[in-house]
Amino acid sequence: MPVTDQTTALAQEIHKRRTFAIISHPDAGKTTLTEKLLLFGGGIREAGAVKSNKIKKTATSDFMEIEKQRGISVATAVMTFEYQGRLINILDTPGHKDFAEDTYRTLTAVDSVILVVDCVKGVEEQTEKLMQVCRMRNTPVIIFVNKLDREGKRPLELMDELVEKLNIEVRPLSWPIGMGMHFRGVYNLHEQNVYLFRPGKTVIEDERLLVNGLSDPKLNAELPSHAAALREEVELVDGVYEPFDIEDYRAGRVAPVFFGSALNNFGVRELLETFLEIAPTPAPRETDTRLVAPHEEKFSGFIFKIHANLDPRHRDRIAFLRVCSGTFRRDKAFLHVRHGKQMRFSTPYNFMAQRKTVVDEAYPGDVIGLYDRGDLKIGDTLTEGETYTFQGIPSFSPEIFKELVSTDPMRTKQLDKGIRELTEEGVAQLFVQEVGRRKIVGTVGELQFEVIRYRLEHEYGASCRLEGLPYSRACWITAETPAILREFTKFRERQIGYDKDENPVYFAETEWMLRSTIDAHPQITFHFTSEFTTQRR
Repeated sequence: MPVTDQTTALAQEIHKRRTFAIISHPDAGKTTLTEKLLLFGGGIREAGAVKSNKIKKTATSDFMEIEKQRGISVATAVMTFEYQGRLINILDTPGHKDFAEDTYRTLTAVDSVILVVDCVKGVEEQTEKLMQVCRMRNTPVIIFVNKLDREGKRPLELMDELVEKLNIEVRPLSWPIGMGMHFRGVYNLHEQNVYLFRPGKTVIEDERLLVNGLSDPKLNAELPSHAAALREEVELVDGVYEPFDIEDYRAGRVAPVFFGSALNNFGVRELLETFLEIAPTPAPRETDTRLVAPHEEKFSGFIFKIHANLDPRHRDRIAFLRVCSGTFRRDKAFLHVRHGKQMRFSTPYNFMAQRKTVVDEAYPGDVIGLYDRGDLKIGDTLTEGETYTFQGIPSFSPEIFKELVSTDPMRTKQLDKGIRELTEEGVAQLFVQEVGRRKIVGTVGELQFEVIRYRLEHEYGASCRLEGLPYSRACWITAETPAILREFTKFRERQIGYDKDENPVYFAETEWMLRSTIDAHPQITFHFTSEFTTQRR
């Protein structure tokens, strides 16, 4: 194929793609919304599969056994489907705060975000934290106000809360007609249509009752008790909020807002179709040497997630790669920048939750799974020869620390392998102290320890206990003079551990002790994220 044809074909593939994450506070309806989006793409046949006994028959985003038991997402799920000529990559993220680090890393691999807000509870703590990460990167955000079939906060009150707590301007693109038992539908401000709500729908609606415009006389006939109030509210909304500007949205300055009920599959189609119309295509990515544009002919991408035992029957280990430029081709040799060696991948996958399909090619915006024998780590860059590293995929300083102790000496090898693979996934961080070769697991929340114990037992057959330690912070440490660093680590050996890359880490029992140590050792640099290790490569 001539170069010009290749360039045109690449541009067409990039234009088709939309890659986004769905984020929310726990129980706001994020996974339910994901499921309904999959209905439109034909990924599942019937709504309600997540909470029904059909979970083993259909592809859904919560697939780990512990997720089914607790009803929460603890790992990012990747799903790809086509709709209206677009190829959509959804990353459904954990909502629980204990797994926020997995969500933060996932946000580095997407071009936009759908943020789900519960209309009853409004903006919650984890919603604010997730939005802060989006604001740091100016990631475009669409807000879906969910559960309109329940009695919740008044829409105008919610709008004010979104602006105040999320620190972003908003612009409603749909507006609810009633709420709870009196919820009758939404007015689509973007299309100037009214969609009426019919409760109890569990499959995609084949027909929707459509009323064109607020002046349509059918509105009074269909909504006699709501028509006048709807006209007043829409007039107020149009007067209060600036007209929607797509460039302000794509620059992360304005968040469009939609209302609906994911459980009832209402408002989801309007959200999806507007998203396809306004959401950005794959964007350029920053590296340690230059900005990489998606339209560049040569391939590049980075690993943002690793998951072992995605299919417990095969004990596989999958590294998730975001394609940033050029074309990824199966069996073609690419440079593993950190190792400085060539690698080939004969079975790259795309995913519909558990169901995976081998792909021959992938383009910017795509998320593919690479079979990994232990060569890949989170943050690794693959290129077609050029040496650079994509930025912004750090590990964060843990807050809770426990010693990993084997309770079955006959299964020590399984325990060592299991904890190594789980920490390489990013479930937690593993540090080893030279004194006694003590293994320390660090997390940002208690629930992570429960997941670790469960997976070590059920996936690796390893038995262990996790004993609490008095540390409250861990910081990576460096120094310009190696001798000074060696002296510090020797003097403080009972407070020093080493991460998976053999970088020294200082453990502090209190914030005061950490600050005192920092003040007393100005020649030592204390790092609160591991991003410095990426920058040094």
